[in-house]
Amino acid sequence: MALRACGFVIFRRLAQQPPPDNIEFLLLQTPYGEHHWTPPKGHVDLGEDDFTTALRETQEEAGLGKDHLRMVDGFLQRLRYQVRGKDKEVLYWLAELRDPNTQVILSDEHQDYRWAKLEEACKLAKKQDLQDTLTAAQQYLETQGKQ
Repeated sequence: MALRACGFVIFRRLAQQPPPDNIEFLLLQTPYGEHHWTPPKGHVDLGEDDFTTALRETQEEAGLGKDHLRMVDGFLQRLRYQVRGKDKEVLYWLAELRDPNTQVILSDEHQDYRWAKLEEACKLAKKQDLQDTLTAAQQYLETQGKQ
């Protein structure tokens, strides 16, 4: 059975920038290994559904609760890869930070955070599947705004 984790690709819109340059994504940096950058996510607890996991992990890792976020309907990315020889699946929903000035409060699971536009976020993310997820989120937001 695959390890399963869930989280949110969180973005904020900057009022002083015109679209699409007004979108920044939140990435958290781990204090171990290669110090990789990812959106907030974590493993599903026994008896917990995926969406509840995403909310809990976002609160724990970034200090952002349900009231801070506006869920974006219709976006769900599923990543599959291996970690230390075990299959892992990660689900990411998309959520907007309601107030772009809300402070991120890191847990001890991360050493840093950054708000980054797509190009920088992809450089930080390094892994192709996560870069693809961030790009898909940006494209979804750009096309959604034109409907």
